[in-house]
Amino acid sequence: MRPVVKSAPDMELELGQLDLRYERLRIRSAPRERRLIGSIAKVGQQTPIVVVADAPRWVVVDGYKRVRAVRRLGHDTVHAIAWELGEADALLLERLLHAGEIGSALEQGWLLKELESRFGLGREELARRFNRTTSWVSRRLALVSELPSAVQEHVRSGAIGAHAAMKYMVPLARANEGDCTRLGDAISKERVTSRQMGEPSRS
Repeated sequence: MRPVVKSAPDMELELGQLDLRYERLRIRSAPRERRLIGSIAKVGQQTPIVVVADAPRWVVVDGYKRVRAVRRLGHDTVHAIAWELGEADALLLERLLHAGEIGSALEQGWLLKELESRFGLGREELARRFNRTTSWVSRRLALVSELPSAVQEHVRSGAIGAHAAMKYMVPLARANEGDCTRLGDAISKERVTSRQMGEPSRS
């Protein structure tokens, strides 16, 4: 059951008022961000970001690409709307509202880990909140624990695709974490695609 959302009137917030603690839960896409910067430069910010109060700052729940875009454009403020919800409920609702935009299993794992570690939600509770099984929750948390943090950072930045990381890097990490980290550092510089990673090497 989704929580009932009450929203404060739209407002303009200074970028310095924002807490970006959940920015790392999403993967960046340089092409999408360039398109968004171009759109905001041309017609302005059309969709407000979503925040929740954590006085004296505002925690961004949705709209990190918009925040980065207005900053790149040299703006000092961003258009925002505040949900009158706790952080955990706001994060869950934001993900439910974007259910059609299927995120990667790694992104799901990052969110589950955040909800587990920051808010103390157990796996049965997480499964209930996401309408999934505890096995689904456990598999995604395992992905996050098995993949080296350095490789996860490459995925967050868009240097390594999430699909490639899950298909090729996770099995390697299980066998040899050091080799996985070194390979991740190497291929992140080349922007290797998932297809290229699956091709047999040629001498």
